[in-house]
Amino acid sequence: MTILVLQIVILCLVAAAIVLWAFYFPYPSPLIRRWLPPRKRWPETQIRTWLKRGEFQRAFLRHFYSDPERIAPPGNAMLAPADGLVTGAQVQGGVRYLVIALSFWDMHVQRSPVSGRVLAVESHGDGFMDGEGREFAFLREKSCPVQKRLVIGTSAGQVAVRLITSLAARRIETWIQEGEEIKRGQRIGRILLGSTVVLELPAAVNLLVHTGDRVWAGETAVAEGATCP
Repeated sequence: MTILVLQIVILCLVAAAIVLWAFYFPYPSPLIRRWLPPRKRWPETQIRTWLKRGEFQRAFLRHFYSDPERIAPPGNAMLAPADGLVTGAQVQGGVRYLVIALSFWDMHVQRSPVSGRVLAVESHGDGFMDGEGREFAFLREKSCPVQKRLVIGTSAGQVAVRLITSLAARRIETWIQEGEEIKRGQRIGRILLGSTVVLELPAAVNLLVHTGDRVWAGETAVAEGATCP
């Protein structure tokens, strides 16, 4: 009798597992989701479906809004302002634009690459596309780019961090103000549904990363020669 009951319980569990698998197909079943890496736990096609509906799994949102502590490495090298993949480092007008693309699975809090004084917190809407927007690949990717451009003054000159999203998202938080003294690696803002952060620095700096490299905000050294002591 005990063996029969055990067999029935096992069959019920297997049946429940099959039902869950079928219900969530082609996406991972909740029974295995927690043990998968983020990219497999929440496939891109599933996330894009949520974007259209405006509804997200709570577990995914907890991951998306995660904000782990970061420890800036010693030294004066400029740090990555965002987690993501380096997709460009073009030079124009004496300025190098280091482009970092964020994925759905990257941490979306940005950090200051240097210590210094905040000189400006500039907002740009969709009209910005009619000006310099057409000259930069990282803005042409956005149908209507919306930006926050944070300018930081250091003893070695100015650098700037652009937080870029689309007009449809238009959700950028900035946590610093003009005139404020900030520290290297300090949190400066968050893009809630964006995908691009650009670091503006003098063209003459020595880059420590290349296109295709993965970087982490507040931890990865990306350049030397334009930081304050």
